[in-house]
Amino acid sequence: MKGAKKPAAPIRKGRKEKDDHEEPEFVAPENTVIIPEDQLKLTPKELDEDITRVIQANNPQTPHRLVMFNFVDKEFKAVPPANDEHITFHVNIQGTVMHNTSEDAVDQKAYEKNFRATVEDKRRARIMQAQEEGKNIADLEEDDDMQRNQFNYTERAAQTYNNSMKTRIVSTVPPESATTSGRMTQWNLYDAYLAEYDRMLYAMNMEKAAKEAKGKEKTASKPKNDDPMHSPAMGKTLKILERMVNQNAEDEIYTDFKFWEDPSDSFRESVGTCLPLWKFEDARTKRKMVTAIAWNPGYPDLFAVGYGSYDFMKQGSGLVAVYSLKNIGTPEYTFSLESGVMCLDFHPQHYPLLAVGCYDGTVKVFDVRRKENKHIFASDIRSGKHTDPVWEVHWQPDDGSSKDLSFYSISSDGKIASWIMTKSELKMEIVMTLKLTSSTPAPALTEGESNTASVPSATSVTPPANGSNNDEDNRLSGLAGGCSFAFNPFTPSLFIIGTEEGRIHKCSLDYTGNYLATYEGHHMAVYALRWNPYHPRVFLSASADWTVKVWDHSHPNAIMSFDVGTSVGDVAWAPYSATTFAAVSDEGKVHVWDLYTNKHEQLCQQKIIKKAKCTHVCFNARAPLILVGDSLGGVTSLKLSPNLRKVTPIPIPVQKKGEPPAPLPPRIEVEIRKMDKLLAASDAKINIITPIPGGAGAKKADAGPAAESAGGDGDE
Repeated sequence: MKGAKKPAAPIRKGRKEKDDHEEPEFVAPENTVIIPEDQLKLTPKELDEDITRVIQANNPQTPHRLVMFNFVDKEFKAVPPANDEHITFHVNIQGTVMHNTSEDAVDQKAYEKNFRATVEDKRRARIMQAQEEGKNIADLEEDDDMQRNQFNYTERAAQTYNNSMKTRIVSTVPPESATTSGRMTQWNLYDAYLAEYDRMLYAMNMEKAAKEAKGKEKTASKPKNDDPMHSPAMGKTLKILERMVNQNAEDEIYTDFKFWEDPSDSFRESVGTCLPLWKFEDARTKRKMVTAIAWNPGYPDLFAVGYGSYDFMKQGSGLVAVYSLKNIGTPEYTFSLESGVMCLDFHPQHYPLLAVGCYDGTVKVFDVRRKENKHIFASDIRSGKHTDPVWEVHWQPDDGSSKDLSFYSISSDGKIASWIMTKSELKMEIVMTLKLTSSTPAPALTEGESNTASVPSATSVTPPANGSNNDEDNRLSGLAGGCSFAFNPFTPSLFIIGTEEGRIHKCSLDYTGNYLATYEGHHMAVYALRWNPYHPRVFLSASADWTVKVWDHSHPNAIMSFDVGTSVGDVAWAPYSATTFAAVSDEGKVHVWDLYTNKHEQLCQQKIIKKAKCTHVCFNARAPLILVGDSLGGVTSLKLSPNLRKVTPIPIPVQKKGEPPAPLPPRIEVEIRKMDKLLAASDAKINIITPIPGGAGAKKADAGPAAESAGGDGDE
């Protein structure tokens, strides 16, 4: 350790003394090192050695390795060090800012409040004292604690001018009035409407003629365009390429459509599944419901979808989209309508013709071969129309007896109309007016009647011979609202009607004055009626009362009833079996039954869409495929597993020795026998052998191929 420096006395060697005024010569001081006696003595090598020291900010006075006894574990445990052990406060100054919710702030506010109250009390006391003594209040001398802060006080005043009052008076002349009178009748209104309608037609025809003349002039003046990019051949080629691209993109789904078979069906005979394949939807169909689905009878890959709304408060425009399984991306054709589409149907022989029923009561006919978005026939007020929504339309088969094509429609206005397509317009003819009936019980069939092949219809109505109106007691005032109807495929003149009251009426085109029979089993509106494609007496009904019922039109009550648990929107028979059918419900589910396999429970119940309703279902005539429409504007295609599309094999007749082999029975005979067996097992009163339509024992209804149904319908 080095000691303090001590200055040494200047040493003057060999120098002569000089005068006092001369300054002495500067001599650098010498440092003398004083070594303490207790200093450690180190060698020069140890002194030259470098020693590294790390300076830390830890407090050396802080205790380390503290332990505390834990009574739970009965042992001493180390206490973790605190965060502020090594913090030292060098300066700590008290401030004047207080937290709003602290105790000091509360006390300060209380003090200020008390001070203001004290000052106000003193002021009032002085004013009262001055009033008692008769002094002027302005001359009072205020205490120091009562005076305002002279450094932070400003007294201001302002004065504005008041607007002068004005009076304005306006004088007007009353308008001239006149008294007129006249007489108005319905014929005056009718003539006025017809005159206005003729004026509108004349204006439309003039405008159309002007456009056609202008177009002819442009066509004559414009040279022929031979651009191959806009030629019909190029359009066809692009359509083929589009289909190829879509099929390549959806290769896995197309493979499932061709080859998928559920392997679990081989282990469980009474259960089936549906495989979702494609979902058809378009941007223009958002916020619209699927209100109708129909397959084209000539092209099995083509189907039409109608879009509208069942909600009265959400009505808008309608749309008809025609899709193809070969191109699932976009529809092949689209037709826009001013009103929502409620139903549609393809013609069974003339495949391009599509009949459409709308919410506003009009019906229209489209030709899907045309490229333009325009109908070829439409109903209007002049030619006739329904006053309520049209819920279903059906084409009349073209048997060659009539030159003009026609179809039928049913509406909730209580009318069934026939529409005849003439050369110039769509002609309307009222076929039948639906009347309300009282809920009288149907007469029961006797045992003798049930064993014959000619069973009279339930609650059959026969016109009175003496001209009396005995049936008027059972009639109610008003018209019944029609919801659905269906024509018998074997007897074209026979059809059934479903009403909003839940009743089903059997009618005939040959006698439209009254109902042939009335079936009571539903308690709410009947949304769908479907005849069996094989059996001439059996039909299905779906209702809002949560049930699906199987009927025999020669029997007054339902043969079978199935409770779905919610409202049933639609029902459809399978084209390959007389005992298989499907239904859709408001829970977004599709249900499939096969009565030949299990007549008590459904074979398949599958959820199709969440938070939406399933509205319609339709079977494909050739492929094991069904389409299900929902309330969000989507159409889902499903493939049926093998258990849901079982086909009864045709039995091979026994060949007797020495006789030629007997021919195989037709498919329709096998299906009819299967249904007859099922009906006999369900109800002992039904023991009727149904003749094969078109075979021996069956009466011909007309010159066409359709045969008369069993049960005495021809006599009725």
